[in-house]
Amino acid sequence: MAHPKRRVSTTRRDKRRTHKVAVAANVATCPTTGQPHLFHHAHWHEGKLYYKGKVVAEKESEETE
Repeated sequence: MAHPKRRVSTTRRDKRRTHKVAVAANVATCPTTGQPHLFHHAHWHEGKLYYKGKVVAEKESEETE
């Protein structure tokens, strides 16, 4: 197994980690509803499923009479 010959200093460790940064996800705005959502993802708004500004599906209301 690999085993370090010398201890890695905090400076050297931190220099290596400079590029490891969490990036916030890009968020798009729906042209129809104005709701924020992830790119290439459908999103629900008021019981309707939107994708690319168009209604793809609607929630069926559960009516028990």
